[in-house]
Amino acid sequence: MFKDRLKTILRGSSAGGMSAPSATLPGPSGGSGMVTGPAYTRHSNGLDQFFSSLRGQVGLNILDFAGASQANVSFITNLGHRLSSEDYLRSLEITFGDEHFYENQDDPRQAEKFLNDNLNFPEGHFDGALVWDALQFLSPPLLQATVERLHLILRPGSSLLAFFHADEKAVQVPLYNYRISDEKTLLLTPRGSRKRAQYFNNRGLEKLFQGQTVKFFLTRDSLREIIVRR
Repeated sequence: MFKDRLKTILRGSSAGGMSAPSATLPGPSGGSGMVTGPAYTRHSNGLDQFFSSLRGQVGLNILDFAGASQANVSFITNLGHRLSSEDYLRSLEITFGDEHFYENQDDPRQAEKFLNDNLNFPEGHFDGALVWDALQFLSPPLLQATVERLHLILRPGSSLLAFFHADEKAVQVPLYNYRISDEKTLLLTPRGSRKRAQYFNNRGLEKLFQGQTVKFFLTRDSLREIIVRR
C-alpha cells in the first residue's frame, strides 16, 4: 500500500523563494497521459480564510492531502504547527487501480482498508484539514465515508479547505499539486487529468457537509473554493 506520509513534523527550514518552472508530468491512471504546462501562482481566498482561523494559536495539528512537500511543511511548521501529509489521490489510484477505478471504490472491504490506511487518526486529532481537490474523485459511498471520517478526526471548531471544479460540462478535469507560497497564494503544478465521480453545485456541497457550516468563495477560474467549519 502506497503511503506518502509525513507524521508530526515539529520544525522545518523556512521556505525560500519559489519559481514557476515548466512541468512535464505523467497523467494519473485514467487521465490524459503526459501533461505539459507551467506551474503558476494563484490567489486563494479560501486559503486566506483557512489560515485566518488558525491565527493567534500555536502547536496545532494540520492534515494536508497534497502529499509531502517541503514548501507546505516549511510554511506550516514556521507558523508553529505540526503537519501530517497524505497524497490522498495517489493512494486512491494505487489502491483502486485504473480500469475500474470508481467501481472498485464501491467494494466495502477495499474502501474500509483504504480509510484505515490513510485516515487512521484519533478522534479530534486535527485542528484543520487541507483536502484540496481530492474529494471529487471519490465514488459516492467512499466520499460519504471519507467525509464522516474527516468529521471524526477534526476537532469541533476546526476548518477544512476543499476545491471543486465548477465547470459542469467538463468530462475530464485537471489535477494539480498544491504548494503554499504564502497565506493567500498557492503554486499549482499540473499533474494530469481525470474524470470526476460527480459534479457538485453549491446545494450539493451543503448537503454533503450537512450539519456543518459551508462558506463559498467566488473565483475567476474553474475552481470553486469552500471552507467547511466543523
